[in-house]
Amino acid sequence: MKKGVTKIVDMEESNMRAEYDFTSGVRGKHYRAMQAGYTVTIHKADGTTVTKNMMPKEDAVVIEPDIQAYFPDSESVNKALRCLIPLLSKKCRAKVKKA
Repeated sequence: MKKGVTKIVDMEESNMRAEYDFTSGVRGKHYRAMQAGYTVTIHKADGTTVTKNMMPKEDAVVIEPDIQAYFPDSESVNKALRCLIPLLSKKCRAKVKKA
């Protein structure tokens, strides 16, 4: 089993508090379970609850929260990505067209 690369960051450079310790953390620990589906429970102000069983779409792409602030909807993400396509090498674009 391969060991992951550990990155040591000076606490002054990081926004992380000193009392947080993720040295034994595992990246992607819940990934497979999330792909199998998950349940969301919504507690409404009137005291009722709504439970929804969710399945991620097969081709779903997850955007990090710091990027989501710049892209409020799918249309804005697609528009930005279409602007980047011409910057890709012709070799890379040829592979995409074959698929």
